[in-house]
Amino acid sequence: MDVAGLILAGGQGRRMGAEKALVRLAGRPLVAHVAARLAPQVSALALSANGDPARFAALGVPVLADPQGEQECGPMVGVRAGLRWAAAKGAAALVSVAVDTPFLPTDLVARFTMAGRGGAAHAQSHGRGHYTAALWPVADLPRLDALFAAGERRMRPYLAGAVVVGFDGTPDPFANLNSPDDLAAAEACLAGRTQ
Repeated sequence: MDVAGLILAGGQGRRMGAEKALVRLAGRPLVAHVAARLAPQVSALALSANGDPARFAALGVPVLADPQGEQECGPMVGVRAGLRWAAAKGAAALVSVAVDTPFLPTDLVARFTMAGRGGAAHAQSHGRGHYTAALWPVADLPRLDALFAAGERRMRPYLAGAVVVGFDGTPDPFANLNSPDDLAAAEACLAGRTQ
């Protein structure tokens, strides 16, 4: 299955005190860590973010802005834009991940596609669902658009019936870096890996 990838970077980063995508972890922007782990797994990679796309030029990937009037409507706006982009690329599905998950699995796409068998899937780790880490079939776009038009903004209803794929490990592969303390813990983890 031809799968495209999308990094969701549209959040405000209020708790971090800065735009998460550009916060530096081990000397590189957080988005660069996530891109390095996801890019080898997909046929094409894009970033969902608003504002001046030039700040992401070093990544060398398309930056998909939210449609006019939908900028504050949550990550499903980015997923739907990503699905349209993936369809134009000829991909059958899109894998989305959050920009603040630098430890995401390097076999994420393979495990999603094997478990999903052509349908939607999302990650779970340590007993917790991670709906931003998901496999979205391009064919589901009309259903997702209908849910959005009906006013649904939470991610979980869009993934109703999706296969749940379990991932474990230390650190948690879907640990979100939401604060300076989380960033410091990730730095310590990376330092421990390289010693």
